[in-house]
Amino acid sequence: MTVSPPRDTGPTPARHAYPPAPRSGGVDLVHGRPVADPYRWLENPQDPATAAWSAAQDLLYAEEEARWPGREALRRRITTLLAGGGSGPPVPRGAREFHLHREPGHEVAVLAVREGARTRVLLDPLVADPSGTTVLDAWEPSWEGDLVAVQLSSGGTEQSVLRVLDTATGEVVDGPVDRVRRSPVAWLPGGRAFYYVRRLPPEETPGGAGRHRRVYLHTVGTPAGRDTEIFGAGRPETQYYTVATSPDGRLLVVGASEGTAPRTDLWTADLTRTGPARPGLRRFQHGTDARTAVRLRPGGGPLLLRTTAGAPRGRIAAARPDATGPGHWRTVVGEQPGTVLQDFAVLDGPALDRPLLVVVRTRHAVGEMTLHDARTGVLTGVVTLPGRGTVTKLTVRQNPGHEVWFAYTDHITPTVVLRYDATTGRLGPWPGGPPAVSPAEGVRVTQEVVRSRDGTEVRMFVMSPEGRPDRPRPAVLSGYGGFGASMTPGFTPQAVPWVRAGGVYAVACVRGGGEEGEEWHRAGRREHKHNTFDDFDAAADHLLGTGWAAPGRLGLLGSSNGGLLAAAALTRRPEAYAAVVCAAPLLDMVRYELSGMGASWRDEYGSAEDPADFARLLSYSPYHRVREGARYPAVLLAVFDGDTRVDPAHARKMCAALQWAGSSDGPVVLRTERGVGHGTRGASRSARLYADVMAFLAHHLGLDPTRDVLG
Repeated sequence: MTVSPPRDTGPTPARHAYPPAPRSGGVDLVHGRPVADPYRWLENPQDPATAAWSAAQDLLYAEEEARWPGREALRRRITTLLAGGGSGPPVPRGAREFHLHREPGHEVAVLAVREGARTRVLLDPLVADPSGTTVLDAWEPSWEGDLVAVQLSSGGTEQSVLRVLDTATGEVVDGPVDRVRRSPVAWLPGGRAFYYVRRLPPEETPGGAGRHRRVYLHTVGTPAGRDTEIFGAGRPETQYYTVATSPDGRLLVVGASEGTAPRTDLWTADLTRTGPARPGLRRFQHGTDARTAVRLRPGGGPLLLRTTAGAPRGRIAAARPDATGPGHWRTVVGEQPGTVLQDFAVLDGPALDRPLLVVVRTRHAVGEMTLHDARTGVLTGVVTLPGRGTVTKLTVRQNPGHEVWFAYTDHITPTVVLRYDATTGRLGPWPGGPPAVSPAEGVRVTQEVVRSRDGTEVRMFVMSPEGRPDRPRPAVLSGYGGFGASMTPGFTPQAVPWVRAGGVYAVACVRGGGEEGEEWHRAGRREHKHNTFDDFDAAADHLLGTGWAAPGRLGLLGSSNGGLLAAAALTRRPEAYAAVVCAAPLLDMVRYELSGMGASWRDEYGSAEDPADFARLLSYSPYHRVREGARYPAVLLAVFDGDTRVDPAHARKMCAALQWAGSSDGPVVLRTERGVGHGTRGASRSARLYADVMAFLAHHLGLDPTRDVLG
């Protein structure tokens, strides 16, 4: 790769008075092809020129924001929708039930513990940091429930610090342990030690990046520097590890994956033979192009697995702990046509006449729950869910039991925690959770079938006032399409006031996601990424062609990989949209690997180091597709300065390019939020972000957000 000398062509006059941004970057010669990068100087946030430009963009954003008269009304309505609080499903340990809980009106979730009928707060991040910038990233109680490992991070960085709390007192009894990031924590019985994943110090890694990870055994009460390294030496820095133990302490399972690749290598070890500090890890699944997860139970019986090995839509298999690959596994519940396996749990308490498997699948992204004989896999029953929604991860007791807990939500129903009792067959609210909230009124949800460019059927959820295309309306289209992540129904607070004001809000389940299984994911990644964009284009055309959306009043909204999706649609067909919002977006696909967590996404997108991958990346990279003089719609780019996943530089560079190129009436603005990152944030910050985004769209799509058809 060679770089030509920088040049300065100066700012190009635009219809809007944008902050000056000299086009002074160089031209890279990549695989013999010149690639311009005129705004590379905006990659460095510490550069005085970048800081001055960013400050000017803040002023421009404030001026534009003042023109959106419905913003405060939206913020109040969304705040009300988020004010009801919420809870996660309990994790039972002994006589205690641990869970996340957010009281009505409370800013962030706390870690609570329920003992009998009494619930108390064990950890409130606001007590540690009243500013609200500290969040609880992860937590894991010991098998007995006497201790709990918690991971906190500040400023949105997701760079967690681990501590161990005494459940009885809430006091810190171990830590802090730094260089963890949502690490799995696998306790040994008795609470004396646990396995976890930690990054090496920067000074011990090539280039000082500090990305290499190791699995360690930590003894509670001892310095982390004395931890025993168990796994990871000599493996690439883009490897991620999981670790789990059985409740009786007999079995250890270690998993490794290459970044976000859809495949898992697994090792098992019998700790009764070697002891925890020297586990004799043996290959359980290695080199198999499949994702596999293990559901560990006490007792030393066969392992139960959720796997895509030989089943792209997922199957449940049983295997001996010393099995050496899928060829030695037995299918218990096979792949079911038209559905995707999400989770399962075992109920084998003495009150049951036979052990049961509770199985959760999705059908076109909508959750289903069935019961099966755990020995034969035969279907024995169906659990009727509250609606067409989503079931979260199942939790059960670590010892034999007859109850399973999970959270349920859909597009218009806030999350509720439910409990299923296999002895009675009853499904009802968990007493420790918040009261159930009725679905939002005035919003109807339908699921459309869209034909993509190659004839593939693509599903799309549509939220509207009437449940049918009664007349063309201002419409917003969203999607994701990456990493096998599914756009399953989930409470969408920004959509409720939009629809009640007379708009349409749609979510397309495009290829690259996991809505139709692993094959659906692979049909929208790497060399097939064009399918993702074709599907999204088809969804937009469907909204317009069938009368859901009014011509000239269709907008796009996407975040993270969904921000890439929205920006690709913007640069492919700028004339099709009136407004586009990209939050925390990937936009420079030629250099995405060089910042944030980009290096771990090569399996998803490909690498610019490979000539064929580079050609594909450049062909759709939104930053490189910006054309001078094109009539781009109004664009809002939203970034968060603590984001360690997607570098905000992507949006800064795209903002400068669009401001230079555009000739339309719609403004291009950059919303930079400080003290937060890519993930969890407080309720009030969420409400402000949602309100700003929807007010921008309302302003440019011609919707009055202060109107309420039921108000």
